[in-house]
Amino acid sequence: MSGPTKTMTVLTCAALVLTTAYTVALGSSGWLWFGLLVLIVVTIGVAASESGTVAAGPRRRPPERPGPGGPTGPMGPTGI
Repeated sequence: MSGPTKTMTVLTCAALVLTTAYTVALGSSGWLWFGLLVLIVVTIGVAASESGTVAAGPRRRPPERPGPGGPTGPMGPTGI
């Protein structure tokens, strides 16, 4: 993990602790929990994008097969 990802993870954990403490002391706030959920999703996205693995690259075309009337073997087209 790089520096920015570690910082974001620490801030997300701190936000979880603070949101839980607020909920215990003063009661639940839906907006705080929603904001925490958004922060968690963004943190996961940053960590996933940093992993450096490419999920899907450009697709390669399969080798072309000769169609009807084309070469049928090592000897070339058959004229029979």
